[in-house]
Amino acid sequence: MRNLYTWLFRAAVPLILLRLWWRGRREPAYRQRLRERLGRVPVRASRAPLIWVHSVSVGETLAAVPVIEQLAARHPHWQWLVTTTTPTGSERVGAALKPLLGGRLLHYYLPYDLPECLRPFLDALRPNLLVIIETELWPNLLALCAERGMPTLLANARLSEKSARGYGRFPRLTRAMLNNLTRVVAQYPADAGRFVELGLPQERVVVSGNIKFDLDIDLGMVSEAQALAHQWRGRDHRRVWLAASTHAGEEEVVLDAFARLRCGHKSFEDLLLVLVPRHPQRFDDVARLCRDRGFRLLRRSDGGPPGPEHQVLLGDTMGELLKFYGACELAFVGGSLVPVGGHNMIEPAAWGVPVICGPHLHNFAAVAELLSRVGALAVVEDAENLAQQVRKWLEDDRARRSAGARGRDVAQENSGALLRLLEEIEKLQESAFRGVAD
Repeated sequence: MRNLYTWLFRAAVPLILLRLWWRGRREPAYRQRLRERLGRVPVRASRAPLIWVHSVSVGETLAAVPVIEQLAARHPHWQWLVTTTTPTGSERVGAALKPLLGGRLLHYYLPYDLPECLRPFLDALRPNLLVIIETELWPNLLALCAERGMPTLLANARLSEKSARGYGRFPRLTRAMLNNLTRVVAQYPADAGRFVELGLPQERVVVSGNIKFDLDIDLGMVSEAQALAHQWRGRDHRRVWLAASTHAGEEEVVLDAFARLRCGHKSFEDLLLVLVPRHPQRFDDVARLCRDRGFRLLRRSDGGPPGPEHQVLLGDTMGELLKFYGACELAFVGGSLVPVGGHNMIEPAAWGVPVICGPHLHNFAAVAELLSRVGALAVVEDAENLAQQVRKWLEDDRARRSAGARGRDVAQENSGALLRLLEEIEKLQESAFRGVAD
């Protein structure tokens, strides 16, 4: 089955490269560093232990940062290889990890899952241990790591029912792939059970909780968020609604709800909508959409605070979303009105901000259940429901703050997964670094 998969992948490579070229029309970064995707990287001269962390894009990279930060502090002689698959993920690696690790950091795109791409990559860099963040499973990658005796750990692993059904369509390939994993640290028992049902040996999986609950909001971040809230609210103390990580098809719903609030309720005429699309390549399109709908728009990248005349602030900068959550009254988290599966609702909850999402939450099903159970998360279906929920929480400060406080309690009660994950990674040290000086 893996041979068949490999030949099908080889046949698809021209189409994959064509797609990169096509995306590169609007995002030039997709046309750059193609050699890395083919596994051609410089040979690493150092013989120091090298920990390889793979994080697909922005969300996984942000989850990986505290893991790497903690381990790098404990083991100052380790070097780090971080791979991503998207330019936005690559950008976050540079911004979040380069200042932390300096010369101890190597960063490349993950090579295509073909032996002829992976072997030269592995030969050149000689990593000792692979940590994959969440669920990014490649049959050839895991097989080649197993052949070389390199331990592989799937960290903060999640597997929705939908994804499990997809893997289940190829049982022989999936079982063989999962048997090449050394360890799976799953978020919740349901995730662990699905991995076992697909063929992962029971003794290789443990449950740790979700490391995204171990969110570090320090005093500096709190101070920045408070300053931002002061800027946004202005002298009239206008209220702020944040719509974060939105996808195509969601901005229209958010703007419809926003228009309903402003037109139907005089008390919301000064409401400020902060709109943050998930993908940077869509910033211009969303700005155009807002203006076409007749809203007076300010882009965050323009600098300066929004004035009373501005109705929508477009969050078109990178790395500021966590701070934005601390500067708003309530937050809609996107990827949930369209069938993406939802994005990280733990971040607003950790700030004590109540959360609104659409019904598509399979990527964060367990988190959504925890927050819904205490009334910190409201699920809506359309623009009318969204407007009603925003109005409900903005008109009742006491209820809104109580919902936010209960969400913050959930975030605090479920922390601790990061420590458990670090323990599991360090348990692999002896086999990973056999014969390698630490």
